Amino acid sequence: MAPRKNATVSSRKTSAKPAAKASNGGPVADFDRDEELKAYREMLLIRRFEEKAGQLYGMGFIGGFCHLYIGQEAVVVGMQMAQKDGDQVITAYRDHGHMLATGMTARGVMAELTGRVDGYSRGKGGSMHMFSKEKHFYGGHGIVGAQVSLGTGLAFANKYRGNDSVSIAYFGDGAANQGQVYESFNMAALWKLPIIYIIENNRYAMGTSTARATAQSNYSLRGSGFGIPGVQVDGMDVRAVKAAADEALEHCRSGKGPIILEMLTYRYRGHSMSDPAKYRSKEEVQKMRSEQDPIEQVKARLIERGWASEDDLKAVDKDVRDIVADSADFAQAAPEPDVSELYTDILL
Repeated sequence: MAPRKNATVSSRKTSAKPAAKASNGGPVADFDRDEELKAYREMLLIRRFEEKAGQLYGMGFIGGFCHLYIGQEAVVVGMQMAQKDGDQVITAYRDHGHMLATGMTARGVMAELTGRVDGYSRGKGGSMHMFSKEKHFYGGHGIVGAQVSLGTGLAFANKYRGNDSVSIAYFGDGAANQGQVYESFNMAALWKLPIIYIIENNRYAMGTSTARATAQSNYSLRGSGFGIPGVQVDGMDVRAVKAAADEALEHCRSGKGPIILEMLTYRYRGHSMSDPAKYRSKEEVQKMRSEQDPIEQVKARLIERGWASEDDLKAVDKDVRDIVADSADFAQAAPEPDVSELYTDILL
């Protein structure tokens, strides 16, 4: 059965104990030990990688724009845990976390950030424009909202080819006000395309609060005029994201067309590295960190259930830090692209 419009979807897993709920009252997936540990490691890798990217940017090794995903890790990790091989991912410029979650290597992503030839776009795309056809990751896009139309095109290709793949298009609350988003909604609904539109509502479009920028701040309702169901999800709880992803993917694969998932999440850093984020208080950020941090939630459950000790999780953290440090060393040592690369990958 398809999820009801603008209602929370139900988890497909059952448990003898009372069902846990997300902070917004929605359902959560019933993770076992391996799933909790996987979520913890994947989110921690994104967190540590982004911290290192921020350091390298400050040192001048990363040029141009750089938008960090710190705080939002549960969204992409929870979605990826529900996807299958062949499902495509496309997103905006806050994209490093999505790349790592799809299985792109830390070395390759960091090399691209630093403009080195061993990067995924051979050092020519930088932070906002890298791709991996092998991992079904289609960018990384700097034009606000552009990925929504492109993701809809991927979904059209899936339906045309008759395969079972689903396109997952991520965009932010700011991009949700772009006109091309609604053109895409119309086409996807009309042709019942297999696409999940994920609105990562981190509360601020650049520096403007959603309360000041939108007449309808419940973004799960944005597709109602086209008959597209929408669900609000606690995007700070990886289990809630996984539960919603399971239902949304089934909705698309069963031929019911598009669906919107509004992920209620939060970014701890500014919009980009050049943003001091003075439009919000330090107390607001600290409150989110102390009460809803996605990684700390998993850590607390692992320890509470006896599935891991503090020392076990410190070992995971050390391993992740080693991977990230290696990626930084690799990127800084890799050569820059040859001048001849300026003339490759150009359509005339």
